[in-house]
Amino acid sequence: MQKLLTTIKGDKLIWAVVFLLTLLSFLAVYSSTGTLAYKYHGGNTEYYMLKHALILFLGLVLMYLAHLVKYTYYSRIFQITLFLAIPLLAVTLAFGQNINEASRVLYIPVLGLTFQSSDLAKITLIIVLARALSKKQDNIKNFKSAFLPLLFPVLLVCGLILPANFSTAAILFTISIVLMFIGRVKLSYILGMVGIGIVVLTIGITILYFMPVEKQGRLGTWKNRVTAFVNGEGSDNYQVEQAKIAIASGGLLGKMPGNSTQRNFLPHPYSDFIFAIIVEEYGLAGGVVLVLLYLFLFYRVVLIVVSAPGTFGSFLVAGVGFALVFQAMINMGVAVNLLPVTGQPLPLVSMGGTSIWFTSLSVGIILSVSKELSKNKEESGNRETEIAHA
Repeated sequence: MQKLLTTIKGDKLIWAVVFLLTLLSFLAVYSSTGTLAYKYHGGNTEYYMLKHALILFLGLVLMYLAHLVKYTYYSRIFQITLFLAIPLLAVTLAFGQNINEASRVLYIPVLGLTFQSSDLAKITLIIVLARALSKKQDNIKNFKSAFLPLLFPVLLVCGLILPANFSTAAILFTISIVLMFIGRVKLSYILGMVGIGIVVLTIGITILYFMPVEKQGRLGTWKNRVTAFVNGEGSDNYQVEQAKIAIASGGLLGKMPGNSTQRNFLPHPYSDFIFAIIVEEYGLAGGVVLVLLYLFLFYRVVLIVVSAPGTFGSFLVAGVGFALVFQAMINMGVAVNLLPVTGQPLPLVSMGGTSIWFTSLSVGIILSVSKELSKNKEESGNRETEIAHA
């Protein structure tokens, strides 16, 4: 065990946050999958416990392996991955499993898991953007040679995700804008990009309201979610109401682990609304601790961004780190009814398969950059020691 700990590099505090979130995920998912177990596995609650434990373990292994790889290699790897992610998005859109009137996932027969191609596309686009921004810093203000090559992959990837998963496309579009802003892209170009997005969204909403209800499809789902959020009606509002009951009944210290009652009423207590179950069982104190863990993770990410060796490392950590924390805040915002229902999981906590693994890969990449930063500091300290003793 001691030997293993010595091989763990990078920011030790980020590792600590990851282990705490993993532990909380194991407890919360085991507690919230009782109904699912009775529905599909004859009440065998250990099935989901063991399955989730295995997924978390493999996620930690992936994170460990990813942090051993020098972060600069990811620049090349994900250039190639982009040519895989785009066709996968198209295949998923055409032939993926239908979930809530949207083709979001591909089924993996041997593993019995579902693969959400947007997870691969998300991390790929962020790393491709980080690489492009670092390469184009000398002429970053140029519209033709800098901004257009950045804009094209963003529009292509977000456009392929949009029909089936509006929230993921919107989140990825926002992350891309933030990354461009950090990368010193001209503000007028960014505002123009935002303006185009608003115009396209406005046109889409206008068309939606004039379409017959039976032909609205996924557009109708978006409309219903926004309407339910504004008016407080509909099936999505039922989920939010049950989440509110869970949060309110949790009190200050909660009902203690395994004692949730709302897990029997919430449609997705182990994924979309797991934050509500955590607050019910661990109270306001547990909810605050969870929020602080994500904020502390973001703080450590900012420290790495500021000190990272090279612009690519800074942009890489900024994009990947912001994506994790931003998604977490959206998930928790939905649970407390600050935002419409989005279907976004809570990173490193919600039950999942490939989504947990891609999140683990993202954290591993952040740790890879922090490992390189620590290595540079050690080498710098050794040189100063040698000079002092010369």
